[in-house]
Amino acid sequence: MTTRSGREWIRRETEVFSAGLYYCRGERRPISLPRDFNFLKEKGEYRVEQTYMKEKGILQLVLVMSLPMVLSMMVNSLYNIIDSYFVAKINEDAMTALSLVYPLQNLINAVTIGFGVGLNAVIAYFLGAQEQKKADQAATLGTFLNAAHGLVLMILCIAVTPSFLGLFTSDAATIDMGVRYSRIVFGFAVIISLDLSFEKIFQAVGKMTVSMVSMLCGCIANIILDPLLIFGIGPFPSLGIEGAAIATGLGQVLTLVIYLCYYARYPIPVKLRRECLRADKEIVRRLYSVGISASLTLSLPSLMISCLNVILSGFSQAYVLVLGVYYKLQTFLYLTASGIVQGIRPLIGYNYGAGMYDRVRKIYRTSLYLITVIMALGTVLCFATPVPLMELFSSSPDTVSAGAAALRIICIGFTVSSVSVTTCGALEGLGMGKPSLVISLCRYLLIMLPAAFLLSRVLGASGVWYGFPAAELLTAIISWGLFRKAVPSEKNDGFV
Repeated sequence: MTTRSGREWIRRETEVFSAGLYYCRGERRPISLPRDFNFLKEKGEYRVEQTYMKEKGILQLVLVMSLPMVLSMMVNSLYNIIDSYFVAKINEDAMTALSLVYPLQNLINAVTIGFGVGLNAVIAYFLGAQEQKKADQAATLGTFLNAAHGLVLMILCIAVTPSFLGLFTSDAATIDMGVRYSRIVFGFAVIISLDLSFEKIFQAVGKMTVSMVSMLCGCIANIILDPLLIFGIGPFPSLGIEGAAIATGLGQVLTLVIYLCYYARYPIPVKLRRECLRADKEIVRRLYSVGISASLTLSLPSLMISCLNVILSGFSQAYVLVLGVYYKLQTFLYLTASGIVQGIRPLIGYNYGAGMYDRVRKIYRTSLYLITVIMALGTVLCFATPVPLMELFSSSPDTVSAGAAALRIICIGFTVSSVSVTTCGALEGLGMGKPSLVISLCRYLLIMLPAAFLLSRVLGASGVWYGFPAAELLTAIISWGLFRKAVPSEKNDGFV
């Protein structure tokens, strides 16, 4: 492959074709390639070898892979905050209903994202090991299975919502709003599962910009539609909390349409093929090995929030609202950090599959530095301006005061949480779901809940907030040790 006037060319026999075209079984098909991709001829077909994942400088590679996802996650977190802001403008009951529905909503996201993480790791591993057929099988089977998960979760969550809300409140208006919102949102569960499957497939092959554009379009559409459908601006009907749910669903549909259009127009290094739907025990085992652990990891916050709601409701319903607001605000930090984690997963999986263990450790260190910077900035923001942040979601002086105090306490643990966040993502990229699950169990249940309960007996509701930094510190120590054991190295550099 040579470069001519800034364009890539491929020579086959006596003909020259631009990199926008390649031969596949005698056909020309369009393809979009980075400059440092290589072509390999296999069984009459040219395919892409993603050598840049194991050749580029670490910092440059992590930034190139992560920045599109960081931007997407920042917009996604901004959507979460703005969505809650508009819902809070309906009334405080609507915001409380949204907070109580969140654990079930997060359960759907956890299962579908978690399985997508497994899909991402398995595809990246097989690409790194140069096993193209298995990568295609993983993409096809994973997408089908995740759609099935979405269907089951849709039926289950719609059925249990009224009873679930009744566990935390007896207020009829709050339960009614929660049920009306959740029935619409959960109705898009299959769309969500397909969105996330394509997101992880595109990330696994390095197409971060496509994921960024798709997610940005969906989130921006959601942000625009929220006030229009909630308050009935212009020709739109005033739908209240149902309008927020419809706006969310339509944004997800737009994201899926963009993924499908790109996939149909521009081939990528893995293909969804009908013949690949035939079950392969090894691939299914790999998908679920990482997917179940990642799903459990992501669903643990839902269980933790539900348990903390029980503790906090014993003091005041206002604290339940404070916890819900905190979880909306913290998404701006943790989803942004998640953008870096999503960028490094395929890098770690690819290099691990290629046997480049020292490079895996360097990718881990670089991403840890970047995530630590994000968390440190979040700590400063929450400690310095907690009152204005709480006033976005409540006009009650008591709620704002309680929320400001909570933010100042919880943010103490943000920076140290960088270790567990980075380590979980790295272990998932390695296909090591079990140690990743151990970290999350410690962070959300085994350490957090006992600490919150015991401290609340001594310090009241503030004890729950002190449980957060205590759990983050102890979990960071455990995470550090797990990663050191997970990745072999030719020499111990004394860092990881």
